[in-house]
Amino acid sequence: MIASLAGTVTGLLPDGVVVEVGGVGLAVQTTPGTRLRLRVGDDARLATTLVVREDSLTLYGFADDDERSLFELLQTSSGVGPRLAQAVLAHHTPDTVRRALLTEDLAVLVQVPGIGKKGAQRMVLELKDKVGPLVGSAPTPTTLPSWRETLAGAVVGLGWSQNQADDVVARLADEHPDATDADVPALLRAALALLGRA
Repeated sequence: MIASLAGTVTGLLPDGVVVEVGGVGLAVQTTPGTRLRLRVGDDARLATTLVVREDSLTLYGFADDDERSLFELLQTSSGVGPRLAQAVLAHHTPDTVRRALLTEDLAVLVQVPGIGKKGAQRMVLELKDKVGPLVGSAPTPTTLPSWRETLAGAVVGLGWSQNQADDVVARLADEHPDATDADVPALLRAALALLGRA
């Protein structure tokens, strides 16, 4: 198994990044949050897991070992594959997921597209005793930059200049004064739409 990789980000994909390791470019699927924190040219280290299927080999990358461990654990629940497990981590932090499973908070789990009430109940039943203790890692400015910085970095990484990125982020900040990091994927779509019309 490929447990981690470290290299230079050479490309941004719709659902991940390309990391060059030893002259080989590896396509790595990531959550939107992880992807938006990486820019082309950055040195990156990702915890990874390789999912093997009959017709594909897919490498999934995570910000840390904790995310990867939960990703692997979620897939031990019936009906949860890698895409759904990744969707869970795209919507919630690992500790939020653990807390929801431990407290049987179905409302948190059903916020993830693809998980209905019965699926959430099954996950609680099958995973509650396996999730372990809460890690309790509080987000810090170094690990979770402000949405403006994250969005600007994503726009630059997709090929626009820093000035263009700053302009579109300032415009969106005026239009969405209550935006948070959780809104970055939607704001990126809005930014690309505005830049496309520019």
